[in-house]
Amino acid sequence: PEWSSPAFQQLSGVTQTCATKTVGWDYVAYFCYPFTLEMFFTQGDESEDSLPQWPVLYFEVLSLDFWQRYRVEGYGSLVLPASPGLHMLTIPTWRPVDLGTVAELRRFFIGGSPELEDITYVRIPSTFKGERLSRFGFRTETTGSVTFRLYCLQQSKAFLETSALRQRMQSVLDRLGGSSQQSSVYNVLEAFQRARRRMQEARESLPQDLISTSASAV
Repeated sequence: PEWSSPAFQQLSGVTQTCATKTVGWDYVAYFCYPFTLEMFFTQGDESEDSLPQWPVLYFEVLSLDFWQRYRVEGYGSLVLPASPGLHMLTIPTWRPVDLGTVAELRRFFIGGSPELEDITYVRIPSTFKGERLSRFGFRTETTGSVTFRLYCLQQSKAFLETSALRQRMQSVLDRLGGSSQQSSVYNVLEAFQRARRRMQEARESLPQDLISTSASAV
């Protein structure tokens, strides 16, 4: 199974620059950057029982100060939700750091910081083919978090077939229920007619003097 996207679909982008504001002890930036992503999943016959791996969104946070100095503030990733609807996801971020105080002084006064050559290293690198991924010796620092508001929509022929099958079954049940109800009413009417005929036959079999006596007594 694999995911694909239309040829016109952009799979990367850059947001606008946003000024931060102080909220408590944190510096918060509200980007409000809208984006649209359309993906297609194709599943082969040999993998019908396997669960698909949902697409992953990688992101990098950069800062720009008054002196036009860039710094990497954090990396992160999120797996797109597997269920439709509104999802609010807050993803923690981290950045690689160098050893020693000189590197931090250089970052503060000059700008610049260690960056990832392959952003997929945030999770499992795209070039990794082994069984165990070791990050021993890789120093990082927790920096903050990014909140995403995602509106997910899913379409599938399987959903349509399931819905059509459910409608057909409901139609059959309705027809069965209607016919059974009609047959029940018919059975009641038929039983009433049989009882009425038996009463008439019993009345006709009685002696005439007994019938006239009963009528006069009533």
